[in-house]
Amino acid sequence: MAVILGIDIGGSGIKGAPVDTATGKLTAERHRIATPEGARPDDVKGVVAELVRHFGHKGAVGVTFPGIVQHGVTLSAANVDKGWIGLDADKLFTDATGQNVTLINDADAAGLAEAKFGAGAGVAGTVLVLTFGTGIGSALIYDGVLVPNTELGHLWLRDKHAETWASDRARERDDLNWKQWAARASKYLQHLELLFSPDLFIIGGGISKKAEKWQSALVLERSKLVPAALLNDAGIVGAAMIAEHRTGSKQKK
Repeated sequence: MAVILGIDIGGSGIKGAPVDTATGKLTAERHRIATPEGARPDDVKGVVAELVRHFGHKGAVGVTFPGIVQHGVTLSAANVDKGWIGLDADKLFTDATGQNVTLINDADAAGLAEAKFGAGAGVAGTVLVLTFGTGIGSALIYDGVLVPNTELGHLWLRDKHAETWASDRARERDDLNWKQWAARASKYLQHLELLFSPDLFIIGGGISKKAEKWQSALVLERSKLVPAALLNDAGIVGAAMIAEHRTGSKQKK
């Protein structure tokens, strides 16, 4: 079977696991290391290299990044160190690990994984995957094809910046209960519904583990909404998928 190492860089932790890209299943228990304070490039590359060593992995590696990624270059840094802006992060991680690394936006990775192996599997038309955590990530999928780097968490709703108002971090910061948070998230989702008319919303990120607390309180006009099925493994799985796709790697276990 094809096994690719996927690594997911998050605001509080960097986690990885080898993935069977034919099934979307992890082939070993995921390993997590705390994200270095400030998430500076040199510090993060050290953690990525440590994860590669932990699994003794040789071959293609997929890595997610919480910002815009074009051709391996990171172009934004909303929730990490500004040193990432304009950085060839593919090369940074490839040099640090000695393996062929492919970088992808974290929400895009989660979207690919959910569309193929999770809650979006077999769904035709437009699927919009949103990850609520430190910010709000987005992945727009049409008939299984990703439109990359949508960054819909940075939309403005009148005077409200979406991710600083409706993210999970905003819920914690403003001490909102789940019903109060859902009222904010509903306004955001209704705006996206107006813009994109998705057939399905998939809600991921850390809150996906607590769907029973918020799902019934979210209000949409016409789109269907479900929680993510892969939970916190989606980024890891999607990172492995894009690494295999872009390198044509067929690593065998």
